[in-house]
Amino acid sequence: MSSHLVLSGRLALVTGSGSGIGRAVCQLFARNGASIVGVDRSQKANEETMASLPGEGQSDGQVHRAFAADVTDREAIQSIVTEVTSSFESPLSVLVNSAGIFTSGFLHNTTEKSFDDVVNINLKGTFLVTQVVSQAMVKSQVTEGSIINLSSLAGKMAPAGMLHYSATKGGIKAMTKSMANELARFNIRCNAVLPGFIDTPMTAITPPEEVSRVESRIPLGHTGKPEHIAETCLFLASSRSSYITGASIEVTGGLGM
Repeated sequence: MSSHLVLSGRLALVTGSGSGIGRAVCQLFARNGASIVGVDRSQKANEETMASLPGEGQSDGQVHRAFAADVTDREAIQSIVTEVTSSFESPLSVLVNSAGIFTSGFLHNTTEKSFDDVVNINLKGTFLVTQVVSQAMVKSQVTEGSIINLSSLAGKMAPAGMLHYSATKGGIKAMTKSMANELARFNIRCNAVLPGFIDTPMTAITPPEEVSRVESRIPLGHTGKPEHIAETCLFLASSRSSYITGASIEVTGGLGM
């Protein structure tokens, strides 16, 4: 395998791998030498992602696997990590928590169920997956572990109508710092990425007039692509960011400055 590939020989677990940012991360990581473990609620979408990776599953020592699971199901995540640990030659050394959902709602009309669903998947799911994967990293004594949590600009700006979503993304940002403090002694770095308005299935439901309104506030003049987030994740996963931990990196085109 080419030595210039920055993730050569690394094994990365990516949640939300079936679409959007998660899929883009899988594709970019694989092109840079990593083997991919994709975890998504949709097995069909997940397998489509795996089929798009180099060699459609096996190339130059790379092996890619797709697992269907909900990030709120700790037993399912533990089962996946146990299987991966026993079947892959390389230990898990990279985790990207990309799984998440978005529902809008103002304070007075957000239902308890909607609040719980967003909190469970976005915040609790990030906690559960990180807990299980980081335990495996510690056990295997990784030398350059990297955990990347997808927060959001909404976690910083907390706009009206995004009460529960903003709360979870702000929570992820804070949780990442605590994780970074705890895991540094095990050679595991933890960082958060805060996307702005990115063209994904999650934002596809946004009315065109709202998209235009947001674009008018972005200094670079356009919305972002999943690949913009994936490139930042690649940097954080690689040794190029070996002295960065506990950071929150905004990838927004300048929105929110």
